[in-house]
Amino acid sequence: MDPSPQAHPGLMRKFIRRTTISLLLLGVVLFGSAGTLRWQAAWVYLAFAAAISFAGGFWLARHDPGLLKERLGSLIQRGQKGWDKLLMVVMLTLWLSWLVLMGLDAKRYHWSHVPLYAQAFGFVVLCLGSYLVWLTFKTNSYAAPVIKIQKERGHRVVTTGPYAYVRHPMYAGAVLFMVGAPLLLGSWLGLLAAVLFIVLIGVRAVLEERTLKAELEGYAEYASRVRYRLVPRVW
Repeated sequence: MDPSPQAHPGLMRKFIRRTTISLLLLGVVLFGSAGTLRWQAAWVYLAFAAAISFAGGFWLARHDPGLLKERLGSLIQRGQKGWDKLLMVVMLTLWLSWLVLMGLDAKRYHWSHVPLYAQAFGFVVLCLGSYLVWLTFKTNSYAAPVIKIQKERGHRVVTTGPYAYVRHPMYAGAVLFMVGAPLLLGSWLGLLAAVLFIVLIGVRAVLEERTLKAELEGYAEYASRVRYRLVPRVW
């Protein structure tokens, strides 16, 4: 593993380009649906997304460029399960619609009135979700964005770090994001709609486990030992 991101200039250019485009899209959808740039919570959310995206990318470039390369892959890939391709398209479409809904709800039409303390709590939840995702990246070099067995990278079962407590810590982090974002942005409707995302994340976790038990040596034994998928003592 190379010690610095400068050793991977092509990879870093792709990361910076992809991240910049994603952040621009996020801003356009949020502020476009809100109908104004005078939305302080959205600026906070956008700044937070930029900070964790760039910090996470540069950290991966230094510590695990192989995982960064995987994370920069397409959401539709060769070797990916067909059901996962469908789920990716559905979830991306719903995510964009969710952002539009929150812009309409929180700012353009002011349907929701979320108190400041709840917005602050949403920011804390986002931070917790980010930390959990970072712990996942730190522990699991095979945390690709799509469901596939990475034989070329020596894919193996990871049982340490957050994986000692739940089988899908990245999904747990995603659930925290789904809760924190609408609270920070001030949208009760967004929080209600997040339930659909959480259900889809649960469905993906179950389907992913079927693949891992069938195709990844040692996963079935790990799953029998670590009982919970997302939340200890809950599910």
